[in-house]
Amino acid sequence: MMLEELVRAELAVPVDPRASAIAGAIAAEYGDASRAVLFYGSCLREAKLDGLMLDFYLIVSDYRAAYPQRWLRAANRLIPPNVFPFEHGGLVAKYAVLSEADFYRLNGPETRNVSVWARFAQPSRLVWAKDDTARERAIAAVARAAPTLLGAAIPNAGPLRDDLDLWRQAFALTYSAELRAERKGRSGSVVDADPERYRRFTAPALVAAIPGTSGWTRRRIEGKTLSLVRLAKASATFAGGVDYIVWKINRHAGTDIAVKPWQRKYPLLAAVSLLLRLLRSGAIR
Repeated sequence: MMLEELVRAELAVPVDPRASAIAGAIAAEYGDASRAVLFYGSCLREAKLDGLMLDFYLIVSDYRAAYPQRWLRAANRLIPPNVFPFEHGGLVAKYAVLSEADFYRLNGPETRNVSVWARFAQPSRLVWAKDDTARERAIAAVARAAPTLLGAAIPNAGPLRDDLDLWRQAFALTYSAELRAERKGRSGSVVDADPERYRRFTAPALVAAIPGTSGWTRRRIEGKTLSLVRLAKASATFAGGVDYIVWKINRHAGTDIAVKPWQRKYPLLAAVSLLLRLLRSGAIR
C-alpha cells in the first residue's frame, strides 16, 4: 500500500466521541479560519480519558484569519505553533495552532526542527475537517512526516536488528533534540505500543525518504534553544502553564514536584528554573 493511503486510513480510524466533540469545539472557536483538527499523542492509546490532557493540532487557513490580535499572528508566524489550553465536556486539552502552509512545511525535510514531524510520524487522527480539500491537504502534510523522520535518522543509525530498530533509533534522536521530561526508554515504548503499524509504514516511508544532511548536534542545540523560546511565549498564551509543565514533568519523569505560589505569580521564571533544575538532575534531557 502507498504511504498516503496508509496515512489516509490511519487518520480516519474512529476515536472516542468525546475527543471528536473537543475537536469540533476547538474548530468552532476559530470559525471560518478552521481547516482541520488532528488528535495525537499518548491519549490515543488510552481507553479512559478522564484525568488526562488531550493533545490536538488546529490547522487554520492563515494567521490573519485566525487571530484578531496582531501579536498572536506574529508569534504564531515567527515561533510556531501557538499553544492554548481548552476544556470541554469535563475533559481538559491543549491545542497547537498552525497554518496549512506551516503544517505542510514543518512535516517536511526542509525543516531541521523535529517538533512537528516527529509527532506526526506517530499515529494521529483527523477528527475534524472543514471540507474534502482541507482533509486532503492534512493527509498530504502528515504523509511527509514518516519519510522525514527516517531520512533524518538513516545517516546516524547504528546496527539494526530489524525495521523497528530504525524507528526506535529515529525517535531517540528526536527526543534528544527537544527539552523533554521522559523516562528512559520512552522513545522505544512509542514503537512497541504498535509494532505492526511501524512495520507497515517502514517500506513506503523509506521509498519517500531523502537522507538528511543536517547533523544532529546542530539539531539538538537549535531544538533545545527553540524549546526555551516556545516556553517563554507560552507563558503569555497558556493560562496555568506552570501547573501543566509540572504535571507533565511529574507524569513522565516520575518526580513529585509541587507548584509554589511564587511560581504561579512568575510563570516564565518558574518554568525556566524548573527546567534548569531538571537538567542538572538528569531527569530531563
